[in-house]
Amino acid sequence: MISVCGRKIRITGRFLRIARVDGDRHRFLDDPEPMVKALKGCGTRVDIFTFMQRLTEREPKYSYPMEWENLAVLPVSTFDHWFTKQIRFAPRGRVRQAEKKGVKVREVPFDDALVKGIWEIYNESPVRQGRHFPHYGKDLQTVHKAEATHLDSSIFIGAYFEERLIGFAKLVHDETHTQANLMNILSLTQYRDKCPTNALLAQAVRSCAARSIPFLVYQKFLYGKEKSSSLSNFKEVNGFGGVDVPRYHVPLTRLGWLALHLGFHKRLADRCPEPVLTKLRNLRRAWYSHRDRPGEAGPTEVA
Repeated sequence: MISVCGRKIRITGRFLRIARVDGDRHRFLDDPEPMVKALKGCGTRVDIFTFMQRLTEREPKYSYPMEWENLAVLPVSTFDHWFTKQIRFAPRGRVRQAEKKGVKVREVPFDDALVKGIWEIYNESPVRQGRHFPHYGKDLQTVHKAEATHLDSSIFIGAYFEERLIGFAKLVHDETHTQANLMNILSLTQYRDKCPTNALLAQAVRSCAARSIPFLVYQKFLYGKEKSSSLSNFKEVNGFGGVDVPRYHVPLTRLGWLALHLGFHKRLADRCPEPVLTKLRNLRRAWYSHRDRPGEAGPTEVA
């Protein structure tokens, strides 16, 4: 992490170094040119700088190389409108079921009790949704550091059963309170029958509506070249739809220019044919199922 133009810049990659504003799905640049110039002379090698426009700015504004970023977006007006008009029958029933089974959801402060609860959720199973869960095995200090980002614009939501934290969500809104990004939403698998994830999502809508935040963003709608998945289906039945927003990739070195033209700035999963990825996903799911036989927590996502 480096600081440029008063912004925290995150750099990823060893051979190809790609920089972006830390939290660039809720931290935006009104004028990217000063940042581009500053990165070229910052003393740290950056091959490509990537940034995206705000959700409310869906037409390309700049002449930099651009691709479309697909986001899962829920327009928010009131909770009642979402509950009665925007979601389908099944998730509506699950929200009611969570309440009937004693799940309580509320906004909570970021404190040691919350961090310990999140740590317990992270360490319940090494596998979620048929893949290795990257947060499994982390200690309390590491979890605290990971969740303590963007606290000035974060909203934490807890789902409780008999005073035990069984699920949590983290929202981070932008500077203009125009959009809130659902950074985390995760629940304990052993309480899946109580529908805590649906209850958390319902409270996320309430929290946005209470603050007059018009858009709730649940990361991407589709990943890579997939046409659908259990996660995208979960988003769709809960009122989210795919929205394309311009994302720019600015080459700052010759290596960056070459990588951009060859498509190496994309993840390997985004470059592979979907039939190959489907087979690999099935093999991975079968391997983890045979090795660990973990419980499944339903659609979850951790940014």
